[in-house]
Amino acid sequence: MEQVLANLSDALAATVEASGPSVVKVDARDRLAASGIVWSADGVIVTAHHVVERDDDIGVGLPDGRTVAAALVGRDPTTDLAVLRAEAGGLTPPAWSDASSARVGHLVLAVGRPGHKAMATLGIISALGEGWRTPAGGQVDHYVQTDVVMYPGFSGGPLVDAKGQVLGLNTSALLRGVSLAVPAATLRRIVETLLVHGRVRRGYLGVGAQPVRLPAALAQQLGQETGLLLVSVEPGSPAEQGGLLLGDTIVALAGQPVAAMDGLLDGLSGERVGVAVPVRVVRGGQVQELTVAIGERG
Repeated sequence: MEQVLANLSDALAATVEASGPSVVKVDARDRLAASGIVWSADGVIVTAHHVVERDDDIGVGLPDGRTVAAALVGRDPTTDLAVLRAEAGGLTPPAWSDASSARVGHLVLAVGRPGHKAMATLGIISALGEGWRTPAGGQVDHYVQTDVVMYPGFSGGPLVDAKGQVLGLNTSALLRGVSLAVPAATLRRIVETLLVHGRVRRGYLGVGAQPVRLPAALAQQLGQETGLLLVSVEPGSPAEQGGLLLGDTIVALAGQPVAAMDGLLDGLSGERVGVAVPVRVVRGGQVQELTVAIGERG
């Protein structure tokens, strides 16, 4: 048993050592620094949005002990991600995992570098799930929850599996009191968008809505039991310009059923900004089809 524990202990230490070259210190707030992950050898760093409290005067501490300046490329508060470009080259990106082999109960390590040296804490994957939407409206490809203790400065660092591959970026800000990892698939999508556009585009209608149950006849006709009742329509918004009225019930957007807010948000993806799409509503008990040009959320 002693040998088994010794072997496990050595293996965990080796995993931290192997991960260390891909983890950097991010100094972008007045209090304790945080962590970041090397995205590319030419200085692109991904970290947590909530630890980047200023847009300039950002420093990145490299694994070799140097501190270099970095510029903010862009951020996405809805997924708690930010991208920096450090004035450095020859960095070491990690090996990424697609999380398909992850299972509840697997051992994982949270690695951080809030100081000069890499630090680590051990835990297990406590919950896995399908894609989900954050309270701020961001779409995350997989739900990955762990029981690792998020020590101060660990946000923005990697969650590493037993193979030494990075499952995602650790954050304590998406859900209060819960340690989550933004998975590699989401990181890839958001980082690439920020590198190209500097922001994540999101569609905008300008409505307030709540789910309501449809009358039985309409539910049978439409093949869905609920829709979204419009409780507010902003003046001058795309919704008002497209003819949507207070009291309308949206039941479909761009040909896809809308039964709850997630359905509406799914339809307001960035690629639809500026595109006129059909919106099916129930008005006065009758189904009507309108056309609305999707705006961009500022």
